[in-house]
Amino acid sequence: MGKLKFILGLAVLALAIIVGWQIASCELANYEFHEDLRDLAAQGGARIGLLSFSTDEELRNAVVREAKKRGIQVEPEQVTVERTGTLPAQTIYLAVEYKTRVKLPGCSFTLHFHASSAK
Repeated sequence: MGKLKFILGLAVLALAIIVGWQIASCELANYEFHEDLRDLAAQGGARIGLLSFSTDEELRNAVVREAKKRGIQVEPEQVTVERTGTLPAQTIYLAVEYKTRVKLPGCSFTLHFHASSAK
């Protein structure tokens, strides 16, 4: 009976680690994507004169590229771009609503995320 409890305990522990790893990897990708959005919205190169300011379409495409690097499926229609102020001191807000499917042995579920350039 003791061996059965030990084996069952190990199986439950392994399942908890697998589930935790899958969810944690999605959360980490979302956190990194959030940081990428903040960098894109800052327009650092344009502010110091190295690049021109990006159009809304260029920003949407850049967000989709950054999402793809993180393994996140995003379409340009899911990206919100809002601008306030005038060009030299313009503030850009980027936001994305997306879902990620977590696949586990025997079941799967969807996690919903909202990533934005806001702090």
